Amino acid sequence: MAAYQVYSDGACSGNPGPGGWGAVVIFPDGHEEELSGFEPRTTNNRMELTGALQGLSRVPNGAEATLYSDSQYVINGACSWLDGWKRKGWKTAGKKPVLNQDLWECIDAERERLRLSWEWVRGHRGHVLNERADRLARKEIAVHGATPPTSE
Repeated sequence: MAAYQVYSDGACSGNPGPGGWGAVVIFPDGHEEELSGFEPRTTNNRMELTGALQGLSRVPNGAEATLYSDSQYVINGACSWLDGWKRKGWKTAGKKPVLNQDLWECIDAERERLRLSWEWVRGHRGHVLNERADRLARKEIAVHGATPPTSE
């Protein structure tokens, strides 16, 4: 059986600000599913992580999946940083609390639940499925009438 493919992205209008996430899940049989969502006040990194998590949530336990993201934060966090953060009690190398720990704990659970590989794709360079996930995320911001926050 072929692996699942998950393409995810996040967007934020202001950082923090209104945000959206998007994911495209390709099932082994070729079926595709689009997912997206909105948060009224969030950060770009939270939306990137949420898109990944929501896409992975469609993959059944024990299945093989590849997550594709244009977020270095997501890819480096999952592949390079997460184990060290856990060993250090969720502290960074600078001994500060890990930002978005709640979502990173969920990413860690997905790494245990699935046979996962992680692939970075260059964003905004014409990768069709990455662009599709980006459009889903941005559409959520537009649909909910969010505008960039004003400077105060």
